[in-house]
Amino acid sequence: METTKLSSKGQVILPAAVRAANQWEAGVEFSVESTGTGVLLRPIKPVPTTTLDEVVGCAGYAGKPHSVADMDKVITAEIRARHARG
Repeated sequence: METTKLSSKGQVILPAAVRAANQWEAGVEFSVESTGTGVLLRPIKPVPTTTLDEVVGCAGYAGKPHSVADMDKVITAEIRARHARG
């Protein structure tokens, strides 16, 4: 088991072997959680950057567009049907 110390600035150095085993490079961010027995550090996985072109149309609907009025009618009908059952 390796050990480390808390600096006067509140910094903790993770041993090189721990960083290498987890492939943590400088700049990795961690969430910090206080537990009953100590502190838990979890690396925060960055969300990959996406462009609008990559996510537009991700719902996969290829039919004709529906108007807001059409959608309102369907929603209203479903609400009435659910209340009639209850």
